[in-house]
Amino acid sequence: MSSRTPSGQARTSGQRAVARHGWLHALATVLGGLLAMAVVAALGLWAAGAADLPDGSFGPVVAATLVTSVGGTVKLAGSAGDLAETQAGLTVIPLSVTLTGALMLAWGFLRPLRHRAVAGAAELAGWAGRVAALWLLALIGLTLAARHTFDISLGDAALGELGDLFGASPQIGFTTDVPLSVFVGVVWLAGVLVLALLVSRGAPLPAGLLRFQASVRPAAYAMVALLLACVVIGVVVGLVVAAAKGHARETFAVILLGLPNLVWLAFTIGLGATWNGRVEGPFGLPMPHVLDEVLRTPDVSELNLRTLAEHDGRVWWLLVVDVVLLLAAGFVMAARSPARVRAWQHAVHMAVALGLTVFTICLLGRISAHFGLSVLGIGDLGGGLGGDLFLRPKLWGAVGLAIPWGLAAGFVGALLARRVRRRGEVGTGGEG
Repeated sequence: MSSRTPSGQARTSGQRAVARHGWLHALATVLGGLLAMAVVAALGLWAAGAADLPDGSFGPVVAATLVTSVGGTVKLAGSAGDLAETQAGLTVIPLSVTLTGALMLAWGFLRPLRHRAVAGAAELAGWAGRVAALWLLALIGLTLAARHTFDISLGDAALGELGDLFGASPQIGFTTDVPLSVFVGVVWLAGVLVLALLVSRGAPLPAGLLRFQASVRPAAYAMVALLLACVVIGVVVGLVVAAAKGHARETFAVILLGLPNLVWLAFTIGLGATWNGRVEGPFGLPMPHVLDEVLRTPDVSELNLRTLAEHDGRVWWLLVVDVVLLLAAGFVMAARSPARVRAWQHAVHMAVALGLTVFTICLLGRISAHFGLSVLGIGDLGGGLGGDLFLRPKLWGAVGLAIPWGLAAGFVGALLARRVRRRGEVGTGGEG
């Protein structure tokens, strides 16, 4: 007679299934994630006109986009001969590509673990290790492929003739910091896999962590649902704008490369957050153009509800949309929580989760770009023939605003979800 319990038999069966298909499924997970990211990046860059870049640079640019989408570092370098000087830099994460890769990798990682109640820490670590090992190899290949150099037109006819005469035709190139990019990319993957385990109700956890799932999983799920809802709203708005006002190619470029950058920025602004920025020269922010109008000033500008409303009063709708989204997130969090969790506990969980979410948005949403060119002293590295763009948040102010929003939304959401909770026994104490 076997001494194994049904749960033990199920766990052993699941371990054997993961072990039997581990490497093959891990390879499919990594390749599927990279393929989805590459397709989104290539289509977005094509819509943005990158297919017209000279010297066959489209492929390396796609590779560089994938590297930056997982937090990697791409270095820009310029050369314009002995009589000229160039300087360039770019820091931006194409979050549409990032989000695509995260969703695909999380789905592939969770698929063999579904329908399991508990999994050992060693089993989860082994499964994640397989995915990470193959992801590491893929990252090394991407970082080595993401390097290229191509010529840049001086534009002005006189400067162009001078450049040709003195052999000072400017070039711009990019390479990757391979060790740093690979390290950050692996850390990014680890974050995606941990978040996948936290968000999915059906994914197993080690027995020692089960006591945390009632407080962490509903909040994590609600925040991910909130961010995805922002993206869906952004896609709908973008398609409507493309249909009504044209510029379809530019709109699709924004959707496929940087839509989360815009909609998550708008979400924090709707909460009352302020971002500082400046736009100078040929650079510009993508739609809506009101962002470019506010930031294209001689000095550093503030980007918030007040400054945006001075150019377009419709931005106050961001506040309304945020209220609806937060109440929905609070409701979803409470509905997925055990009934024994009280309203004030929901409020605290929501406040912490929203604070962390806004903190993450502020870190990922920073933008910095500059390019300067000086030929024989004509032009300068900060203007004239160059440009500069940056956008950065008032980080702790944004997080500080998110906490009271989370408290209110979590408490109200718990009250709204009283009649629909289905997990656990109804507590005997008061909800407050």
